[in-house]
Amino acid sequence: MVAAAQQADTNASGRPEAIIIGAGIAGMYQLVRLRELGMRVQVLEAGGDVGGTWYWNRYPGARFDSESWTYGYSFSAELLQEWNWPEHFAAQPDTLRYLNHVAERFDLRRDIRFNARVNAAHFDDSTNAWTVTLESGEAFCAPLLISALGPLSAHTLPNIPGRESFAGTAHHTARWPCAGVDLKDKRVGIIGTGATAIQTIQTIAREVGHLTVFQRTPNWAAPLHNRPITAEEQLRIKASYPEIFERCRQTSTCFIHQTDPRKALEVSAAEREAFWEKLYAEPGFGIWVGNFQDVLVDAEANALASAFMAKKIRERVKDPTVAEKLIPKNHGFGTRRLPLESGYFEVYNQPNVRLVDINETPIECITPRGIRTTAEEHELDVLIYATGFDGVTGPYDRIDIRGPGGLRLKDAWADTPRTYLGMLAEGFPNLLMVLGPHTARGNIPRNIEEIVDWLTGLVRHMRGHDQARVETRPEAVQEWADHVEQAAAGLLFSQVRSWQTGVNRNVEGRDVLRVLGYYGGAVAYRRQVEAVAAGGYRELRFG
Repeated sequence: MVAAAQQADTNASGRPEAIIIGAGIAGMYQLVRLRELGMRVQVLEAGGDVGGTWYWNRYPGARFDSESWTYGYSFSAELLQEWNWPEHFAAQPDTLRYLNHVAERFDLRRDIRFNARVNAAHFDDSTNAWTVTLESGEAFCAPLLISALGPLSAHTLPNIPGRESFAGTAHHTARWPCAGVDLKDKRVGIIGTGATAIQTIQTIAREVGHLTVFQRTPNWAAPLHNRPITAEEQLRIKASYPEIFERCRQTSTCFIHQTDPRKALEVSAAEREAFWEKLYAEPGFGIWVGNFQDVLVDAEANALASAFMAKKIRERVKDPTVAEKLIPKNHGFGTRRLPLESGYFEVYNQPNVRLVDINETPIECITPRGIRTTAEEHELDVLIYATGFDGVTGPYDRIDIRGPGGLRLKDAWADTPRTYLGMLAEGFPNLLMVLGPHTARGNIPRNIEEIVDWLTGLVRHMRGHDQARVETRPEAVQEWADHVEQAAAGLLFSQVRSWQTGVNRNVEGRDVLRVLGYYGGAVAYRRQVEAVAAGGYRELRFG
């Protein structure tokens, strides 16, 4: 590592002042902001081009469930006016096309190294600098290391024996080939029924010969109601961007949907039903984050909402037995990340689609011919793993990140992440995180822009005061940890096992509930971080 550091620092005049890991939405915006400070920046991206999530996730049916016109960058009025979103909820190819346009418009690629997967990042306590080493062995040094890894970028494969033996075609949805996969008339199996699986299933069911869905945990899902944006709507959207983004700033999740001030338990049954019917017929996340204020915090109110959603599934799925299997029994509506769908439940009415409940007939192994459960062997030509991600901390665990004294971040976070504001990790100086553990999350680009702007302000402060080092104060970390726990305590989701609470059966040690986000809402989070900046960053230690 020392030799690599010396090699990376041979040309001191060209040495970057900051290294950013990741060239997705966060990394690209952070590059824009640091350039405005006149800094030399090196971005390291594992993929072959920009895009992050939208570069890697090319699976059939991939698209936004945030309104397109609330999702793009807000920092450039010219960019907002020149770009036309084709649909209210854009498909992956259009989103990737947008991010490529941004990269070209602002000449971002000249500071990005592609196909550069980071293997390690070690901090030198004597020089206040990070040495970042790629899998190729090439190394880069810089005082500041900024992680823009994305909370869902470390995909996981299931722990099923025989996975390597399958003789057909197999792909994880997060590593779908750019050229696509021929599914026409094929026997296809898909493992998983989360948000990604739902988009994939409803898209491919029309073309495959036969589709077998292997479900462990059914999910609540609501209609997306997507459609093209008309020319008149396009003009109206472009004239309304200031109001649109201000609306996002005022909601707890940064979507346009605001929680209804009423309580489900305080209105009549008829009023409750009418409101839920209205939300169910509207596009987007309104039925999740624009619902009655008690639905996600009161078990009785949540049970009523769950009963309404279960009724909708029974109405849409013809076979009562299949419908019951698609209704979640181990979590209430909205207590896990809510997928939005377009005809998903109707897929199970097709004669070429079969639902296999692996709680009833568990998967024993993957064979050369397909998947064997305790009941039978399912012969397949194509196997799709929609088995998700090691969320939030997983991308950090896959890099050998070491602070002073060789402390590994993975070890420091073994029980739970220790951060301040979710942007600085305790014991790791000069490591700044975008969307790290314990930041507010919702409409991701809106969260990203606020975090990046705050981090840029911190860097500006350091440069203005000739400071080479920043780290957290332990007492501030503990105060923030307590606040994060308190914010999550009243929410029903905090006791539900999912990637949002750090549980993943496919990752060793991921079987304990942990709070991985800040769930006091984006408005409260913004108020907190702005107060820290306005107070001169007293909660941090500089050197």
